[in-house]
Amino acid sequence: MSFTTILLILLVLVIYLLLCFYIGYNGWVWLKTTQFAAFKKTYIMLMILLSLSFFIGRFWSWVPIQFIGGFWLVIFGYSLLLLPLINLAICLLKKKWIFQIGLGTILFFVVVLIYGSYNAWSPVVTTYEVAIDKPATEKELKLVVVSDLHLGSIVGEKHLERLVAEIEVLRPDLILIPGDIIDDYIAPYLDKEMGKILGKLHAPLGVYAVPGNHDYYGNDVDQLVIEMDKIGIHVLADETALVSDDFYIIGRKDLAAKSRITTTALVADLDQNKPMIMMDHQPVEFDEASDSGIDLLLSGHTHRGQLFPANLITRWIFENHYGHIMKGQLHSIVTSGFGTWGPPLRIGSRAEIVEINLKFQK
Repeated sequence: MSFTTILLILLVLVIYLLLCFYIGYNGWVWLKTTQFAAFKKTYIMLMILLSLSFFIGRFWSWVPIQFIGGFWLVIFGYSLLLLPLINLAICLLKKKWIFQIGLGTILFFVVVLIYGSYNAWSPVVTTYEVAIDKPATEKELKLVVVSDLHLGSIVGEKHLERLVAEIEVLRPDLILIPGDIIDDYIAPYLDKEMGKILGKLHAPLGVYAVPGNHDYYGNDVDQLVIEMDKIGIHVLADETALVSDDFYIIGRKDLAAKSRITTTALVADLDQNKPMIMMDHQPVEFDEASDSGIDLLLSGHTHRGQLFPANLITRWIFENHYGHIMKGQLHSIVTSGFGTWGPPLRIGSRAEIVEINLKFQK
């Protein structure tokens, strides 16, 4: 690690701690108006713990501290948006309404945590109708797409069981998982034996997946491929599969991989007259996909921002950050994902399973 990188990390840490102090000080100003003002030392210790909780949770797999760290990130982010406005309001009102404004702020965060938890843990099924102008033996297929499971310490067996139950009801012909199966490290997946649940996913035409960026971060992607193979999930990493001699499933490595083959190279030897469905975890390189004859491109990664107003940022970064768009003959569908990263909360997005009623026509 270079000296410049170390200085940058230290600078970011100092800024973060100063912002934490700003939030903590505002909390103390309100606390002094209540009967809890006598617990100053306890409050200071609590603020220190909260400020460090997310970092502690990255190195300690104790689930409660990871939940606390995730919730703190949300409180931290929304506080930076709200507190300047609150400070201005208190100045204009000459501090007459500190207690009431403080209660209102606490109520806001209670609502955020409850509503955000509901959105994160109660998935919805979003349905799209897609027509591909190429022939196939079966004129119609039902695809189920589920991305960004982030299986780990927080997203575990219960949420995974919800996924299996929902997909069983949908009875798809084909199941596709475009990346981020695990949340950085495979150890929690193995320790909790989540493969026994994930392995219940079945479809007549198979279950296929590609690795996402979080599948690479812990350097466990090779082990992940082995574990998926054990339960009948075929991981395509810059690989293609011809399904029933009828259509292709094409899977790309994520941008986080050290190298990956271009879409053009991947499809060079394929029969362009057959439908081509491609999974690429991050919704990028649409022009190349369209020029290469890809008919349906499936992605995740964005979480639809997961927490407002991050969705405004993902909308600005990605050509398609959520939903269905077309580019030439290319259909791009991006799902908000099934799991969560960081805070186990969703504001402005929802845990999602995508159902695609796919029609082939000529």
